[in-house]
Amino acid sequence: MKSNINIIYTLLITLAFISCSPSDDNSTPPSPYIQYGTAFEKMPDKQDAIIYQVNIRAFSQAGTLKGVQDRLSQIQELGANVIYLMPIYPVGKVKASGELGSPYAVQDYKAVNPDFGTLQDLQVLVEEAHKKNMAVVLDWVANHTAWDNPWITQHPNWYQKDGSGNIIIPPGTNYNDVAQLDFNNAEMKAAMIDAMSYWIYNANIDGFRCDYADFVAPGFWTDAITKLRSIKKNQKILMLAEGSKISHFTSGFDYTFGFNFFSALEKVFKDNLSASTLQNSNATEYANIYSPDNKVVRYTSNHDVNLTDGTPLELFGGKKGSMASFVVTAYLKSVPMIYNGQEIGYAQRLNYFSRTPIDWSAADTEMLAEYKKIIAFRNSSNAIKRGTFTGYSSDAVSAFTMIKDAEKVLVLSNLTNSSAKYLVAPALKGTWKDAFSGATVTLDSETTLLPYQYLILKN
Repeated sequence: MKSNINIIYTLLITLAFISCSPSDDNSTPPSPYIQYGTAFEKMPDKQDAIIYQVNIRAFSQAGTLKGVQDRLSQIQELGANVIYLMPIYPVGKVKASGELGSPYAVQDYKAVNPDFGTLQDLQVLVEEAHKKNMAVVLDWVANHTAWDNPWITQHPNWYQKDGSGNIIIPPGTNYNDVAQLDFNNAEMKAAMIDAMSYWIYNANIDGFRCDYADFVAPGFWTDAITKLRSIKKNQKILMLAEGSKISHFTSGFDYTFGFNFFSALEKVFKDNLSASTLQNSNATEYANIYSPDNKVVRYTSNHDVNLTDGTPLELFGGKKGSMASFVVTAYLKSVPMIYNGQEIGYAQRLNYFSRTPIDWSAADTEMLAEYKKIIAFRNSSNAIKRGTFTGYSSDAVSAFTMIKDAEKVLVLSNLTNSSAKYLVAPALKGTWKDAFSGATVTLDSETTLLPYQYLILKN
């Protein structure tokens, strides 16, 4: 009897290994029980991340995962070390929005959108990114599915319903292209965590950006993150909540999303609010976050605001104003996120419901060089990445220090289109060094910044 059990066990293990070999056929998924690839040895600490968001439909003329792979060197040269891919999954066709449907209406949680390529294409992309010391995280849409996701017919009890028994859209929204899942259902939650695990096992990805995170039960996130981290015991995984609740950190997330900060930044430019508003927003976003390791991801663009509000050039005073805004966003106690195209000053909005390929030949090379310079200094500065923040802002100038051990960095950024006199606080007076040029800078009682000028000074 014992020998028969051993034979059966050997056969099962053999079949699992066979099924794990890469295939171009998405209809035959590999086993979820054997890890594909090797551990990524250069995973950044969460404070050290520079996140680069890729809209696959826009990123290349082909609009494919291979198109992303072909530009990995450019992402690396920018200084990014985490690539965040917008949803890679097949998109629902029933009740679809826009020309191609929303990437956030997921038809199948365990497949690659054939428009983007294959599982093997994703595996190769991750492998090549790892070779360049960049992690890859996937967008995960836990709150809702497309109406033609098989779960709708196979497990209708996994969804929320109205009084008449009809499956509903997410409450309080006009998201008619998606159906609301029921996070009181244990089977659904287990299936969701299994689907997330699938990508860690089978594509060796390094974490998730979790869409609509504030509206998913926090207990689910706790269970999911605990499970996902148990898969890669010898490697960190990065977890970003697209949400602002403090409970996300308790659930195990590394980051929350700087909604409040972005809104405050818009108002500084649009409504002429004081630059000190950003200090207040920072305090709001970090209220009750007790661990200094926890960070808020901040941005001057992402797929949503790019489409609905405008590009950084539109929102923040053109080329110079958008750079003055980015330096504050990247350095003010944050982990910065860059949306594809903003680094070259791309002026067109990107409609992620259709194909709007970025014309990379239209790059503003001066702007690209400036982004690289700002990011390179952040990558080199422990004070910016891990330091203690102190605000000294005026109405026109966002001013603050970041201090860690013996390193002290002072940021002065004029967020107006006029020259601004800045009264220097006693604690900031003295001799500094320009962090970019190395030139000596002496601050007396007053200094003047040109329109949208910024200074990054070191002790």
